[in-house]
Amino acid sequence: MTRMAGRDSFRTALARGWRRKCPCCGGASAFTGFLRIRDHCPACGEALHHHRADDAPAYVTMLAAGLLLVPVIWIVESQFRPPLVVHFLAWPLSGTLLSLYLLPRFKGAVLAMQWVLRMHGFASRGEA
Repeated sequence: MTRMAGRDSFRTALARGWRRKCPCCGGASAFTGFLRIRDHCPACGEALHHHRADDAPAYVTMLAAGLLLVPVIWIVESQFRPPLVVHFLAWPLSGTLLSLYLLPRFKGAVLAMQWVLRMHGFASRGEA
């Protein structure tokens, strides 16, 4: 349960979180289901139960999905002018699938950020 030190630790922890791995060791999944965080990492024993992601992953997911889809929708409409039924079928489905892909990854990244910054109980006793 050693902390990483240096500038690369933040990038490393965020990359591990994006991959839904433990931010401490990267050896095991930090999730027990689609969005449920484990109480402890099975590989290194790091306590993960006190994270507080709240609504941050959902907000970032909506922002990212919108930033990715709106230009694509605009380009498709301006270049190809597909029938309206294509818009009704393609964009809600694309938005849903993109959100389902991004949401657990952003939640893992928020968990990793909180772990690196020692927020919400991640600080060891005597470190706060």
